[in-house]
Amino acid sequence: MIGLYARRKLVDRISRVLMPFAAFIGLFFLAWILWISFSHGLSALRWDLFVNDTPPPGTDSYGMRNAFVGSLILIGMAMLLGIPVGLLAGTWLAEYGGQRRLARGVRFLNDIMLSAPSIEIGLFAYAILVDPLKHFSAISGSVALAMLMIPIVTRTTDEMLALVHADMRESAVALGAPMWKVISKITWKAARNGILTGILIALARISGETAPLLFTALNNQYFSLDPLRPMANLPVVIFQFAMSPYANWQKMAWAGVLIAICFILLLSIVSRLVLNRGTAKS
Repeated sequence: MIGLYARRKLVDRISRVLMPFAAFIGLFFLAWILWISFSHGLSALRWDLFVNDTPPPGTDSYGMRNAFVGSLILIGMAMLLGIPVGLLAGTWLAEYGGQRRLARGVRFLNDIMLSAPSIEIGLFAYAILVDPLKHFSAISGSVALAMLMIPIVTRTTDEMLALVHADMRESAVALGAPMWKVISKITWKAARNGILTGILIALARISGETAPLLFTALNNQYFSLDPLRPMANLPVVIFQFAMSPYANWQKMAWAGVLIAICFILLLSIVSRLVLNRGTAKS
């Protein structure tokens, strides 16, 4: 017993040393990435970046308007596709599936989708949309991004609805309310902060994805609003500009990185505030 106690004390002391050290390493590299991004990105920010389209190679022009607009369109269409599917799937798992065999299988597959590499999702979207249609398109890109959103929204909705007390459901049913009204008026309302947090996290996840868009939406040098054709987007433009030999393109890549990081940080902060607000009320 003394030897076992001594080993446990030793493991505890080692863990107390290693855990703060691991946290310090993670925070160090995060701060380093933010410092490099801000130091290079702030000096590259110009108003022309938001009013001009991406310039042709070898010129001194400055602009990424088509990439910003294209990213907003792609993300917007992905939200229209992904949020309803994820919300309804998570609701079915929590309200109807329970611990049935089918629900457990759906949860297992959803967890696999959560950890699936985004490049595989892009290849899948390429196989079912780009290859049959014989061209890249913004719709293909939005489908790929929506497939990345759905598992996150589904998992969050399932877990948040599971936290709603069963007494609330039983009371509403006892008063004669149909199940669809119980869900829409009571359980969704009670879990809305957690569900919204999951949606914001999913939005932050897809905002910086590049690999799926390389196989689906690709890129467009010009300003385009046609969802059936290739569309410019910020992640792919950053990748293209960062790999180019032109100095102004590299500067625009750093500016795009800074804008993307600020957008994702803002979403993360808002999601945390929403979650904390819901926790405080409960």
